[in-house]
Amino acid sequence: MNRNSVIYLISENSIQDDIGQWTTIQTARKVFGYVSSISQKEWFEGGRNGLNPSYQVKVFVGDYNGEQKVKIDDVIYTVYRTYIKDDEIELYLELRKGNENVSS
Repeated sequence: MNRNSVIYLISENSIQDDIGQWTTIQTARKVFGYVSSISQKEWFEGGRNGLNPSYQVKVFVGDYNGEQKVKIDDVIYTVYRTYIKDDEIELYLELRKGNENVSS
């Protein structure tokens, strides 16, 4: 697999502060992967299901820990589907409104 792109896998954890309010902390982790456009079929099927498919990213299975957000070129995408194939996992990403910037 050609790992020519730097991507950031974003994990989210909730913590409670001193006065009992819950806050979500996002942490970005740098990994190498392969970013490609999605197929026409994927785009069409995703659109029919209310999704906005944008990219397919391939990373090693060991690098992925179930993160639901991925940062590529300062844009944050949401993982809507995954597919494991041998020693790599394909992450299918969509652009959603409300994704916040995360420091890497």
